[in-house]
Formats: sequence, C-alpha cells, structure tokens
Amino acid sequence: MPQVLNPYSDSVAADKIVAATQQWLERAVIGLNLCPFAKSVFVKKQVRYALSAASTADGLLAELENELKRLASTESAELDTTLLIHPQVMTNFLDYHFFLAEVDALNRNLGFDGVFQIASLHPQYEFAGSEADDIANFTNRSPYPTLHLLRESSIDRAVAAFPDAADIFERNIETMERLGHAGWKKLWLV
Repeated sequence: MPQVLNPYSDSVAADKIVAATQQWLERAVIGLNLCPFAKSVFVKKQVRYALSAASTADGLLAELENELKRLASTESAELDTTLLIHPQVMTNFLDYHFFLAEVDALNRNLGFDGVFQIASLHPQYEFAGSEADDIANFTNRSPYPTLHLLRESSIDRAVAAFPDAADIFERNIETMERLGHAGWKKLWLV
C-alpha cells in the first residue's frame, strides 16, 4: 500500500484527491511513459502521497520542509519519492511558478541541494513561450498543484539505466502531439 498522508477531516474529499493523483500517475505518467523511471517506484510502492492541508505559502513551505526531512531520514528502498499535493494553495499557475524559487531556496538552505530535486506539476502548467492550450504543456499537468520530491541518487541510477535520458523531454512532446487533446480527454473516460 502506498504511503498516504491525509490531514483532511473529510476523508471522502481526501481520498478523491489522492485517487485522482494516483490515476494520473498510472494513466498519464506511466501509461504514456512520460517518465520511464516512474513505473519501478510505483510498482514497488515507494511513492508517498502527502496531501497538504496548507492554505498559505508559508504553511506549504513548512510541510515541504517536513517532507524533505522525512525523505532524508528514510531508506530509498522504503520511500523513494514523494508527491506533495497541495490543492488549497498555489492554485494559480503564475503564483506557483514564482513560488518555485522559494522551494529551491528551502531545498538549498536545508543542505539538500544535490540530494533532492523538486519537480513542478500543476493543472495549469505552461511552458515559457507556449500557448495555454498547447498540448505539450500536458506533460507537466497534474490534477492538483503538486511538488514532486525526487532523490538525486535515484535519478542518477535511472539515467544510467536509460540510454537516451536527455531525449525524454522531446519524446514526451512528440507523444503528446500524437495523442492530441482528444486523445488526452479519452484517457480519463476509461
């Protein structure tokens, strides 16, 4: 069973948020092979779904600090990666985008630069210079705003095992362009 943090008093709402994130991970990230490294940790149940109750940036930073420390103090065989899902804060993508500088600063200040990498996922994700509805943006679109905490050592091992890791970004764009908006919508009707 994956590790799930549920700070919500409404367990039905919390279950729905986590289930939507798990479904997105299975159908989009793993199903479309957007991240060839995700399947292994998913199958081994080494993913933590940390559902944040934070409603402010400071509250989210405090929870991020706790999750980074938890990841640092836990063996990777037990916990390799964390999805910090924060549906009540940083819901506007532009705010979220600027908040990422604070996320990186926290990671550095805790001495975790080079230890952890934090990837950004958001339902309104938009690459610089792209249009909001550009299908390429969907490679980083999650059901809820999410900070993905990854171990640098795990990334290094995965990259060593995947010969063309540098091509993943371009391949993902090609996958999304072949799929198109209609194909993306069809993923969620199953």
